[in-house]
Amino acid sequence: MSRSPDHLHDDQDHGHSHAHGAHGHARPHSHEPQNFGRAFSIGVALNLGFVAIEIVYGVLGGSVALLADAGHNFGDVLGLLAAWAAGVLVRRAPTARYTYGFLGSSMLAALFNSVFLLVAAGAISWEALRRLQQPEPVAGATVMAVAVAGIFVNGATAWLFASGRKDDINLRAAFLHMASDALASAGVAAAGLTVLLTGWTQVDPLVSLAVNAIIVWGAWGVLKETLSMAMAATPASIDPGQVRAFLLAQPGVTAIHDLHVWPMSTTQIALTCHLVMPGGHPGDAFLHETARKFNSKFKIGHVTLQIETNDPASCGLAPDTVV
Repeated sequence: MSRSPDHLHDDQDHGHSHAHGAHGHARPHSHEPQNFGRAFSIGVALNLGFVAIEIVYGVLGGSVALLADAGHNFGDVLGLLAAWAAGVLVRRAPTARYTYGFLGSSMLAALFNSVFLLVAAGAISWEALRRLQQPEPVAGATVMAVAVAGIFVNGATAWLFASGRKDDINLRAAFLHMASDALASAGVAAAGLTVLLTGWTQVDPLVSLAVNAIIVWGAWGVLKETLSMAMAATPASIDPGQVRAFLLAQPGVTAIHDLHVWPMSTTQIALTCHLVMPGGHPGDAFLHETARKFNSKFKIGHVTLQIETNDPASCGLAPDTVV
C-alpha cells in the first residue's frame, strides 16, 4: 500500500520531538546501549593473558586438562570479541541498504554467546559422564592454582559488564558467559581440594555436572529471548494489550490496525500502527506527544503512526491478522 502524506513518522530524541516539514522525524537516542568498549578491551586482554598462562603451564606440566581449558577460554575471548564488535556496529550510521544501521548485530552477538555457552556445557558434561564411568586421577596443585586464577580473571571480567546486564541482553550474554566460567573454575578448585583431602575422585565430574546444570539454565533463558528478538516478537517487557489500549484511549482515535512492536536491537524498540481518526488529521503536535508518551511509558523510542480518516475496511492492511 502506498504511503500518503497522512503517514507521519515521529521518533524521540531524549523525549523531544523534531519536526521537519510535513513529517516529524528524529533518530532515537534515549535507549541506545551504553558504551562498554573499555570493559571489553580489559576483558579481552585479561582472558588472552590467562589463555597464554594455561598454555605455558599445560605444556610444561604435561597437562591435557589445562590445554583443553585454554581452548575453552580462547572461545570466551571470541565471544567477548563478538559482543564488542556488535557494540561498535550498533553505533554506525544507517545506509541506503541498511536503513536501521547495524542495530541487529547486538542480537546476533547475544545469540552466538548463548549458543556457544550451551555447546561448551554439553561438551564438558559429556566428558564428565565419561569420567564417572572411567575415573581418572584429578590433576594436582598446579591445575588447582590455575583454577583459582580463573575465578579471579573470569569474575573480574563478569563484573565489568554487571551494570549493563539488566538493560542489554548482549551485555547480559557476555556477563553470563564470564560468570559461568568463574563458577566452573570455582567448581574445579573445590573439587580438587576435596580430592586432595578425601581421595574421592568422582567428586570432580559430579561438580562439573552440577555447575553445567546452572550454566545451561541461564544460557537457555538468554537463547530463548534472543531467538524471540530474531523473530521480531514483541519484547517481553511490553504488554501488547496495554499498547493497544493506550492507542485507543488517545483523543479522536476510533480504531487501530496493523499494530507491530518489535526490537531493532537489544536496547531499542520500534512500533508501527494505523490509527483511524474520522474527525480528521490531528496534526504534528498529536504525533509528537504520542511518541513522547510511548518513549516514557513503554521505552519505545522509534514510533511510526499512519493516520486514516476513512472507513478502516478501505485499508489493505485492515483488519488485524493478529490472533
